[in-house]
Amino acid sequence: MEDKRIYALPESYAMNGGEGTYSYSQNSNYQRGVVEIAKEKINEAVANHFDIKALSDSLKPVCIADLGCSTGANTFISVQNIVEAIEQKYKSKGVNAKIPDFLVFFNDHVSNDFNTLFKSLPPNRQYFAAGVPGSFHGFLFPKASLHLIHSSCALNWLSKVPIEVMDESSPAWNKGRIHYTNAPKQVVEAYSTQFAKDMESFLFARAQELVVGGLLVLFVPAVPDVMSNSDTFTGTELDLLGSCLMDMAKVGLVNEAKVDSFNVPVYYTSPKELKALMERNWHFSMKRMETLNNQKKHLNLRNPSMRSLYLRAVLEGVIEKHFGNEIMDELFNRFSDKVAGSSCFLNPETEKLIILFVLLERNN
Repeated sequence: MEDKRIYALPESYAMNGGEGTYSYSQNSNYQRGVVEIAKEKINEAVANHFDIKALSDSLKPVCIADLGCSTGANTFISVQNIVEAIEQKYKSKGVNAKIPDFLVFFNDHVSNDFNTLFKSLPPNRQYFAAGVPGSFHGFLFPKASLHLIHSSCALNWLSKVPIEVMDESSPAWNKGRIHYTNAPKQVVEAYSTQFAKDMESFLFARAQELVVGGLLVLFVPAVPDVMSNSDTFTGTELDLLGSCLMDMAKVGLVNEAKVDSFNVPVYYTSPKELKALMERNWHFSMKRMETLNNQKKHLNLRNPSMRSLYLRAVLEGVIEKHFGNEIMDELFNRFSDKVAGSSCFLNPETEKLIILFVLLERNN
């Protein structure tokens, strides 16, 4: 892949900022569950694969990036887990007197609420912090400047909605739906193709930014190989939200053509698909790829209101950009009502979405 530096993309999808009722920081319990379970995987990855030899005699800091950090405590927990794991590796090798400084880069879209993020930085942190705005589908850092890159619950977001699903003349036109759940195969293929392109760009950029031997630690929302999105909470949830928009169109609260042209830029890969995409990139060797242990106990959304707040915190920015903010309360009130009529949404045991842990090492 030719080295064409892409520093920014026009689309920007940020979670709800601030610390209020609809904020991501107050409504990201599921993501917190992933972060907490991920600690063991991070410890193992650093213990077995993080190379401190090249750093032991250097005064340079260990440079870490968290891509798709959003706002709230989750990113700080992830970073602290990484820092502690690296410190422990130094101590286990008897070089604790030479532990270097840590420099952590927090990355998200330019529209992310970095003010709230940095206002809530842990006061007793053991690292220097910096913000790096921009899409992780392009370049963000100088070549060979990072030792470890982490991303959790973010790579399911596409760089953009596939063009074909918004084209009325295309077989993939996604009329009457806002996602590829229960859509014709052409729609699913358009999303899958866009995801493949985005992963290629993502991996190529990270390969340039990591030092040789550097680690890429990913936690990726996915669906099992034998299952479709229509069998998961996430798939049917977006279907349900789309039906709320169509109901509102029927009574004139929104324009139906607006609904037809709206699609959520999110794709849930499968282990088989993701592994194939990873193996195409010769810059990395795959060290681990496995499904995280059950994090359902952290999905504490046992009533319709909590379920609605969770989805609103994630999608409000995307919806507002397309429809304006006037419809938001009505839309999510309708969504809550529909969730209340379907008991499966309130039982986390019926959630089939999985989280894939992927560990890649930068090749020579």
